[in-house]
Amino acid sequence: MKLDRRNFIRMCGVGILGLGAAKADKIFAQVGSGKYQSTVTSDGKRWAMVIDTKKCENCDDCIAACHKGHNVPEIKPKEEEIKWIWKEDFEHSFPGLGHERMSQELMKRPFLLLCNHCENPACVRVCPTKATFKRGDGVVMMDYHRCIGCRFCMAGCPYGARSFNFQDPRPSITDANMLYPTRTKGVVEKCNFCAERLVKGELPLCVEACRNGALHFGDLNDPNSEVRKLMESQPTIQRSASMGTFPNVYYII
Repeated sequence: MKLDRRNFIRMCGVGILGLGAAKADKIFAQVGSGKYQSTVTSDGKRWAMVIDTKKCENCDDCIAACHKGHNVPEIKPKEEEIKWIWKEDFEHSFPGLGHERMSQELMKRPFLLLCNHCENPACVRVCPTKATFKRGDGVVMMDYHRCIGCRFCMAGCPYGARSFNFQDPRPSITDANMLYPTRTKGVVEKCNFCAERLVKGELPLCVEACRNGALHFGDLNDPNSEVRKLMESQPTIQRSASMGTFPNVYYII
């Protein structure tokens, strides 16, 4: 086996998986019981997204823009698919919030799902190699070269927001974006809130692609930001808020 940087990290990671597994079990239990506490601060930026589901017209433009820009492969079968942003119905997006009198329109409405970039991300806590980490602005990032493919992060994420490359994704990428890195077999990947665009002062690709103004992005610490004004003027909900992970993606329903 070629001992490149990633393989070296993999060997070290395997050596600490026993300790990592014990830690992971504890973290998973904490997530399930909602014991996490918010660590939100008012210093600096804190990126968040607000999705107005009433304006979403199920066009898939946001998904196409994201997946093209980030070289997300089109892989079948479904159990091996890679997704950064996708759609589900209300029941699968907000389990436990439905009731028998809920409108059929809402139950059938498509809801865009992606990494929630949680304030208390379980994926960060269980990663044995720190391939997953949280930045000061709240964006949960991945260093693909440090990922050893243990999938603890996938087990820890209560939102199913991560995908594992069971095969080499590169042959399944059409019209590759040469400005963004591809991944390899055995690596986990997910939405990064378009960190590569935020550094240039640009909006995430999905927000920019939305023709109906359903997606909004901004700084929660700025009282004049669009996301803050939307949240103050309209009721919003989060996915599985009781888990104590404090998602930074909000939904107007």
